[in-house]
Amino acid sequence: MKFVDEAEIRVEAGDGGNGAVGFRREKYIPMGGPDGGDGGDGGCVYLVAVENINTLVDFRYHAVHRAEKGQKGMGNKCTGKKGEDCYVAVPLGTQVSDAETDEVIGDLTRLGQTLLVAQGGFHGLGNTRFKSSINRAPQKASKGTPGEHRQLRLELTLIADVGLLGMPNAGKSSLIRSVSSATPKVADYPFTTLHPNLGVVRIDDLRSFVIADIPGVIEGAAEGAGLGLQFLKHLSRTGLLLHLVDVAPYDSTESPVESAQTIIREVEKWSDNLATKPRWLVLNKIDRLSPEEAEERCQTIIDELQWTGPVFKTAAINGAGTRELMFAIMNFLEAQRRMGEEQV
Repeated sequence: MKFVDEAEIRVEAGDGGNGAVGFRREKYIPMGGPDGGDGGDGGCVYLVAVENINTLVDFRYHAVHRAEKGQKGMGNKCTGKKGEDCYVAVPLGTQVSDAETDEVIGDLTRLGQTLLVAQGGFHGLGNTRFKSSINRAPQKASKGTPGEHRQLRLELTLIADVGLLGMPNAGKSSLIRSVSSATPKVADYPFTTLHPNLGVVRIDDLRSFVIADIPGVIEGAAEGAGLGLQFLKHLSRTGLLLHLVDVAPYDSTESPVESAQTIIREVEKWSDNLATKPRWLVLNKIDRLSPEEAEERCQTIIDELQWTGPVFKTAAINGAGTRELMFAIMNFLEAQRRMGEEQV
């Protein structure tokens, strides 16, 4: 399925039903009085977060969603039926904005969470409601109000615990293949990842986390170059970033240090929030060098970057070093969750 993370839809709530003008008519009761009932309320439009959808592609072909109109009121003081609400299923992690005003309406981050996006019209009143001591036979009823119509922008941001950050061919897809059941495309040319991939890393029966692989980021990504700009936002919800660096690139005009610095600059330009997230350095593809060369190359990169955070050395293609990395991530995430619970 093609990954689509932005879409526009139109939502139209139902109009409220009009109130009825009616009078009681029975044999031998010539002056039965008003008995026009109220109309029914119009149906509302809700978005609901579900787990079995992971893209917004369906909204490219089904862009209008309507709730039912309220039924008109009837005689004998019968109220019109309320219009059926319309529930639109969207992926978990969908942010909803008004396309015309850019107002953020809501963010669907919990399974089963619902969001009202178009309010149904209010019902009209039947003439029974207008009866008074000075007007025993009112001839008027009110109309139902129109339902709300809106043009919405949907933006999907994947919800993952860990995000992979790096240049094209840094080994992100190989890493997610190595540690999870996800099967992204892997090859020796740039941009083999054309859409985000999610993988579940299972430490044991009770402990797991979600890791996200996004297309590689290149210089100028924050201004729209390459594929990274479209997907950098998918790292915004993650609790930890893994910055992968290829320690032995085959044919690159940049050194590993220059490549790492390019990524850091693009992240800082894109978002202060993203730039301040916890970030670990993962020196990947050490299998291409001898142990002595790999150790020397890694230390040079660490020194030139003046890196003070956690550092891991891996060979994603054969799994070397990945087990230690995954256990460290699990421990970090559990510590973060405990801190969050204590602050509540």
